[in-house]
Amino acid sequence: MELKEGDLKEDPIEQFRIWFDEAKASISDRPEAMTLATTGQDGRASARIVLLKDFDARGFVFYTNYNSEKGRELAGNPFAALVFWWPPLDRQVRVQGAVEKVSRAESEVYFATRPRGSQIGAWASEQSSVIAGRGDLEQRAREMEHTYDKVEIPCPPFWGGYRVAPTHVEFWQGRSDRLHDRFCYHQTGDNWSIERLSP
Repeated sequence: MELKEGDLKEDPIEQFRIWFDEAKASISDRPEAMTLATTGQDGRASARIVLLKDFDARGFVFYTNYNSEKGRELAGNPFAALVFWWPPLDRQVRVQGAVEKVSRAESEVYFATRPRGSQIGAWASEQSSVIAGRGDLEQRAREMEHTYDKVEIPCPPFWGGYRVAPTHVEFWQGRSDRLHDRFCYHQTGDNWSIERLSP
């Protein structure tokens, strides 16, 4: 496959939507999975897989515990990078940008759509903290199940969404000759410029 500059949309979000739709049509197992890289105040980088839950012109949204390692790192350095990798299509998308929390209303709306077990888990887990054993986590989950027995589970105040507002978006299309096609969108004000990068 090849990627030509003339085939690219002017807006990277529009281009991402096309590729994401094609990924969902080709990949049955979590095409929305993305690597999230953050940096602590000590300058050390860390990365993990999270799930893309929404995206639009404002950016890419994921949800987590605000007190988790990534939450603490984003509080100290609100910038992040994302990577999507879709092997069947031999495509990669890289995103860099500033990060901000989504509105409380957005977090509550999304939380209400989660399976009840996931809602209980959000309350039970002090994400990234050390625990003595799995028994402690399961006991905490049972306590939460009792607390919210037969009632709607509210969104925890320490849990919610983040939005990565892109300033750079790179589309990488693999080619068999290793001379891959790479195009990077750079934001300047309200506009985007596109550059071809050497593979």
